[in-house]
Amino acid sequence: MYNPRMATVGQVRKLTYDDLLAMPDDGLRHEIIDGVLYVSPSPGTPHQFTVGKLYQAIANYLDEHPEGEVYLAPFDVVFTRHDVVEPDLLFISTARLAVLTERNVSGAPDLAVEVLSPSTRRVDLTLKRKLFEREGVREYWIVDPVEGTIAVHRRLGDALVPSAGLSKHAGDVLASPLLPGFEVPLARLFREPRA
Repeated sequence: MYNPRMATVGQVRKLTYDDLLAMPDDGLRHEIIDGVLYVSPSPGTPHQFTVGKLYQAIANYLDEHPEGEVYLAPFDVVFTRHDVVEPDLLFISTARLAVLTERNVSGAPDLAVEVLSPSTRRVDLTLKRKLFEREGVREYWIVDPVEGTIAVHRRLGDALVPSAGLSKHAGDVLASPLLPGFEVPLARLFREPRA
């Protein structure tokens, strides 16, 4: 039986990207942070609606302003052999397209976006934020599809610092210096709850 975590009885070893590639495809999201495996189920409707709207907004912008490329999960971002994640959405600027390979992103994307789900909230808010900060991601958006908010973290020196807390209820508009001229009202990004 496949068990990559067991080096010897009672001893746990860090998982690697090779271990991840050897796992059977079970339709779940598998990510490794500091050699620890995190598995999450398929996301729900609010998550998928918001990811789709964000992708559409950025892709439409890039059609008119060829600043780089945008990708949806599942798409591996390999920071190290022990750190492999699948952001819900990522953007790579034209100047940094060399990090793209046929199989994955080998290095930091300029922008990583995570849309919160109950099963991923803790990892997205803490572990991934720290990983993205450590590995040089320039901007990290944490999107809450239930609350209709986006927390924007931008690089300042070696840190990703909160720079904007946006809300659809306040009529806020999402913009980014990575995408000059890009603007989208938050009201367009979130699905209205159904009774």
